[in-house]
Amino acid sequence: MTKYSEFEFRTQQWFDPAWFERSNFQGFGHFIPMKTIVVHCFDPRASEIPKAVADYFEDEVYPGENILNEDGYRVGHTRTLFAVSNAGGRALSALQSVTTMDYLFQVQKVVVVHHSFCGATAFAPDTLIGDFHDHHHADIAAMFDHDSLAITHFEESIRHDVALLRASPAVPKNIKLYGFFYEINSGKLTEVVKDIPA
Repeated sequence: MTKYSEFEFRTQQWFDPAWFERSNFQGFGHFIPMKTIVVHCFDPRASEIPKAVADYFEDEVYPGENILNEDGYRVGHTRTLFAVSNAGGRALSALQSVTTMDYLFQVQKVVVVHHSFCGATAFAPDTLIGDFHDHHHADIAAMFDHDSLAITHFEESIRHDVALLRASPAVPKNIKLYGFFYEINSGKLTEVVKDIPA
């Protein structure tokens, strides 16, 4: 047994991997009812974005509360919204999270939110690539989607990210996609694009 393995689901005596396979892995959704992923920037000034999205949809719970069993162990949570934060709140960086969370919780919605005065609006993609090369002598140009490295126009970047999600095989086709703009000073959340499967 390796260090910390006693905290893994697969090492628990009660854990039955066959049950999870037979149930289409719906197990975690019974304990933590996640149904929505919000992708947003990790800028601390934009930390209210998940709550703003929860309020917008009205049927979401955020931040929610832990559910404890009779022994005081955390066995669940009431939150329905999962926040993924990264530089600029870009969808490309969140693809692996969307895939994993859909497997664990059968996600219904993915929401991309870009915010006012984001640091990603202060440079162009080529500037970032060139500066990284100059300082670290490494070429990162082919590592990333060029249009996901900066925000050169809010509406275009939001539409780009929703389209990127819809085109990705990592995002199930039944998931509803939304793109929003969030103004950090007023707290106003504005829907820019909605992609609902027929």
